[in-house]
Order: sequence, then structure tokens, then C-alpha cells
Amino acid sequence: MNKEKSSIILGFDPGRDKCGIAVTDNQGKLYYHEVIESNQAMKTLNSLSQQFPIELLVMGNQTTSKQWKKQLEQEFLPSIPIIMVDERNSTLEARDRYWEMYPPKGLTSLIPKGMRVPPRPVDDIVAILLIERYLTNH
Repeated sequence: MNKEKSSIILGFDPGRDKCGIAVTDNQGKLYYHEVIESNQAMKTLNSLSQQFPIELLVMGNQTTSKQWKKQLEQEFLPSIPIIMVDERNSTLEARDRYWEMYPPKGLTSLIPKGMRVPPRPVDDIVAILLIERYLTNH
């Protein structure tokens, strides 16, 4: 049986105030996801790179992405390639995914799906979606 080697991918949804981070493998297995303050991003990314053998960083191409990419290339592991992924509509998609990952309970389940607002930021779920978009296209 010829099984493809699993590789670890870091998803990064950069922002001015907060960032979404996710770690999956190329088979889609989720190991870690979190929303953090932007000023903690480099410290968190470096910590994750010590916990996981990250081979690729996938990040969104919108808000502040150019500045983040430059900083990552200088301060994060320079040996890890950075791939920019189109992140249009990813926040809306992440809201829907939130409710798939965390099904509504109680009265929240009575609210129509399109009107439900997740009780927390979904930037980490955006990071998961960015990895999925990358994997779909490669």
C-alpha cells in the first residue's frame, strides 16, 4: 500500500488586531487552532514551529498580508515556504463552518442559520479554510 507522506501545514490569517492560526496535515487532520492578538503572533508561530515539523505556511492575501509576509520571512523560519491564498469570502464561510464544528444548542438552534453569529472571532477557522483552499488547488 503506497501511502502519501503526511506533511504539516500552518495556516495564518493575518490581521491588525488579531490573527487566526491553524495547524493541519495535508490529509486535513486538525492539530491546533486559535485566535490570538497580533502582537503575540510571532511568539506563537515560533512556539508552534518547535511543537510541529511545519513544512509550509499558507496565509491569506488580504488585510496587512504584505507586511506580515515580509516579517515572517525575516523573523519566522526562513526555510519554510510561504504561499499566499485568496481569502475572499473566507469570514462568511468560517461563520458557517463554526456552526458545523460547534453545533448550536438550546435557543441558539432556533435562530435561522444565516442570522446566527458565532460567540467568538472565527479567524482560526479562516486559517483552516485557507489551508483547505491551498490543498484543493494543489
